[in-house]
Amino acid sequence: MRILIDTHVFLWMDAEPSRLSPHAASILKRLEVDVFVSVVSIWEIAIKQAIGKLTLSTPLTDAIKAHKINSGLQILPVTLPHVLGVESLPLHHKDPFDRLLIAQAISEDMTIVSADHVYASYPVRHLW
Repeated sequence: MRILIDTHVFLWMDAEPSRLSPHAASILKRLEVDVFVSVVSIWEIAIKQAIGKLTLSTPLTDAIKAHKINSGLQILPVTLPHVLGVESLPLHHKDPFDRLLIAQAISEDMTIVSADHVYASYPVRHLW
């Protein structure tokens, strides 16, 4: 199984793992699961840090390195098909970061892990 984690899941894995649902936490620990975080999420975190909406306990670069080493986290780049996939999505969700994550999950045939239940309104596998 290939999963794409939402931005808040990436943050909670590091700083607040108790906020993950028991189901999501168990999926993230499975060895046969390939876990990806999108460049979109990293970009969103960097923007929120820059404008003072988010403070991390460790530098973002260090958090990414630690997740790559400890859990085999992989980085999903943004490609043109991902971006073009956004235009065909219904407007259930207006957040541009989340819409691009949804388009990526659909394009890459991934399951998205998120506490955001609006994702269930889209033709994407969603778990929480």
